[in-house]
Amino acid sequence: MPRAPLRRILVLDDFGDAAPGSADWSGLPVTFLDRKLDEEDLVARLTAEDADAVVLIRERSAFPASLVRRLPGLRLVVTTGMRNRVLDLDACDAAGIAVCGTPSLASPTVELTWGLILSLARGIPQQELLLRQGAWQQGTGLGLEGATLSIAGLGRIGTGVAAIGRAFGMRLLAWSPNMTAATAEAAGAELVDKETLFRQADILTLHLGLGPATRGIIGAAELALMRPGALLVNTARGPLVDQAALIAALRSGHLGGAAIDTHEPEPMTADDPIRQAPNTLLTPHLGYVTQQNFRLYFEGAVECLRAWNEGIPLPRPLNAAAKA
Repeated sequence: MPRAPLRRILVLDDFGDAAPGSADWSGLPVTFLDRKLDEEDLVARLTAEDADAVVLIRERSAFPASLVRRLPGLRLVVTTGMRNRVLDLDACDAAGIAVCGTPSLASPTVELTWGLILSLARGIPQQELLLRQGAWQQGTGLGLEGATLSIAGLGRIGTGVAAIGRAFGMRLLAWSPNMTAATAEAAGAELVDKETLFRQADILTLHLGLGPATRGIIGAAELALMRPGALLVNTARGPLVDQAALIAALRSGHLGGAAIDTHEPEPMTADDPIRQAPNTLLTPHLGYVTQQNFRLYFEGAVECLRAWNEGIPLPRPLNAAAKA
């Protein structure tokens, strides 16, 4: 069945104004939004613009069934990457809305994870600040060679993190609810139980997906198992960790520090208590934010949008409506 060309495309949540320069959007009726809208404002904006396509940047804006049902004019959703936990694919199918994904890289998050590990272990932000204030060599850092790196989750990102840990000469432990010994061995890690993962970690890095079974999977009991002074790094999803328990462990001095790239909600609110927690290194969900990854995202999005307008099969379909 022929498709009518798209009337208006909205690219949502382009906080850093990265989308316009990351691909050739010429000839496409596209508008870029540089701030997050709540559901009411999003419905109003899409309706006012008579938009029939949206591009979602990762999981910045949720697209639940409640929103999908209020957008009868929507025909196409493109999400950057191939998974989006806050996009209701079933609701899109029921409404006849096609959903496509884009290529993406795991390496940017691997790289950021190691930037955070090194910064936390060696106190780089604090040392730089103290140096500017006139001090010199305050305290000592944690060397990585021979230290134990505990990795929760060995998907594409966790496996990449493990490879660099091996290069540093670290001892690697790994665990996730469904991990096998073969998976751990292939990454050069030892499969252990959850308790051992926490007890023996000098540095714990999180690379689990977020779902009902993993939300809050790290709470006060798990943090209490960790060695005094151990470090935690989260570039996966903020709600994996009970934030109140994390802040308590930091304030008590039991944890030596935490580096956190992912938060809930995002953008972080001005009064989020993690902002005031001691020994923290906070970044605004930078794991995937690189020039190379954004080119893949938005060139992939443009490919989907042009395929729609040309009436050819949509690349990387994510639901039945996109395959029709």
